[in-house]
Amino acid sequence: MADTADQKKTEKKTEKRSEERREERREERGEERIPKRRSRRARRRPVPPAWWPLPACALLGLVAGGAYGVLKTPEYAATSFVVAVPDDTTEPATALGFAQAYARIATSSSTLAYAQPRAGISAQQLRSQVRAETSPESPMIAITGTSTSPAEAADIANAVADALSLSSNQAAKNTGVQLLLFNQAVAPTDPASPSAPLSGAVGMCAGGLLGGLWLLARPGRRKPQEAAPEAVAEVDEGRGTAVEEYASLPAQGEHTETKEKESVR
Repeated sequence: MADTADQKKTEKKTEKRSEERREERREERGEERIPKRRSRRARRRPVPPAWWPLPACALLGLVAGGAYGVLKTPEYAATSFVVAVPDDTTEPATALGFAQAYARIATSSSTLAYAQPRAGISAQQLRSQVRAETSPESPMIAITGTSTSPAEAADIANAVADALSLSSNQAAKNTGVQLLLFNQAVAPTDPASPSAPLSGAVGMCAGGLLGGLWLLARPGRRKPQEAAPEAVAEVDEGRGTAVEEYASLPAQGEHTETKEKESVR
């Protein structure tokens, strides 16, 4: 029993000495004293994985895209078609060229001035809510009107189509090409703007892409030798403590001699 008590005392003394030497070394290096509990808590804190920005950005994009699809006012689009028809003395290829030219002037100021009274909106607003498209293979012009109201979108498309036909037919004697209304626009039933699930999916893809780009563009990690100098110092201190504890323990011969002396007594 006396031997175990002496061993415990020696172990406590060696621990105190090692702690004092560690504190002295930290003071020499200019480090602050860190309590044991705080250091243990810091070591026990979970470290997030390196790829955490990827799911975080994807989730953020999903929320942002879904919110945009829900809060944005739905937009409707209606399309009317106008076809360029050549007369008896004009070749079909000429009508195709004039269709390309008329598609360019469909959103001009003169055409929109004709269409403004029927559309019921200003020319500046009308310019931002109408577009004209054509195909290089057919002499047909598609005029699309957009608005938050289905009826207004159809009125815009029909008004611009009628104005374009009227202005072009005034010069039909000289050009040999006449524009005819092929199909009038009808008020749409479904919005042309993306729905909330679609915008959410697009936002998630965009967020995931940004997260992946951030992972690729961020600076690389430090080398293991340079990354943890404090850990290396702690390992060195641990080794020194172990050596000191081993040196402070009584040798095997001395322990047997003390036992023999006690037995003789």
